[in-house]
Amino acid sequence: MINLDTAPRRRGRPREFDIETALIHAAETFWRLGYEGASIVDLTSAMGITPQSLYGAFGSKAELYKRSLSQYLETAGAFAREALGQEPTAARAVCRLLRAAPHEFCRPGSLPGCMVSTGAIACAEENADIAAHVASLRAQKLAQVRDRLERGLAEGDVPPHTDISALARFVQAVMLGMSLQARDGASEAELAAVAELACAEVARQAAG
Repeated sequence: MINLDTAPRRRGRPREFDIETALIHAAETFWRLGYEGASIVDLTSAMGITPQSLYGAFGSKAELYKRSLSQYLETAGAFAREALGQEPTAARAVCRLLRAAPHEFCRPGSLPGCMVSTGAIACAEENADIAAHVASLRAQKLAQVRDRLERGLAEGDVPPHTDISALARFVQAVMLGMSLQARDGASEAELAAVAELACAEVARQAAG
């Protein structure tokens, strides 16, 4: 874990700290405890800052959560975007995504699953905007898969009769399921077997 700056400060001034490092610790705390379960004390203890510094830098717990999600998507969560963008055909891109997920969801030394997939699925009414924000991030992930399949359709490596919307939702459903099962203790090998079954269906669809 990266140590935050704990240099002496003048009395009355907020502690100076590295924003990106603090966001890493905040993301880990939200990922482990959930949005509602993570208290300000939990967050400031993990980030090594005071509540005054948290509110001064981020404005609110809700904004900190959103920033933490963005930070996660640019770091640990970036594998999905990379997998979909680095293969010549849609089927290979989607299968690369599915095969990468078990390792990413069960990476040693990291929290299991995906922070976005299992984040804020249910919240109290006063936090409905948080649940809606995380749902919008899941919708973006669905759109990434659908867009890659539509590109395959345009380029001719996906058959014209393919139900793109249903296939994209199938892929996302498998990804969400693997994330949840990783949180529940499924091993990388067990999830890899699930990914192979899903890849077989994707290949069948791509073969027409």
